[in-house]
Amino acid sequence: MPTIFTFLAEVPTAIDSLASLGAAGLMGAMWLWERRTSQKREQQLDEAHARILGDGVQLEQLMTVVRQNAEAISRLCTTQDQLLRQLDRNDERSTP
Repeated sequence: MPTIFTFLAEVPTAIDSLASLGAAGLMGAMWLWERRTSQKREQQLDEAHARILGDGVQLEQLMTVVRQNAEAISRLCTTQDQLLRQLDRNDERSTP
């Protein structure tokens, strides 16, 4: 994260102006630096929010696939149970 001195070094002509303004100039520079870093942080938060919303859509799609897979496995288990019962009945009939 840039420091106030880095910010001041980026604008050499501003340093001369600030020196002539004294403490008020330094306070103004600090305020400008704070605003600049605040805007960057707000932009980062906006980007993170957009990513989170996008992840929410992907998560909902994933949950839909998981539900469909669970239903398919449940149907498969039911079919296997029916098949095993049928095979047991056939074995009972075929054995004397």
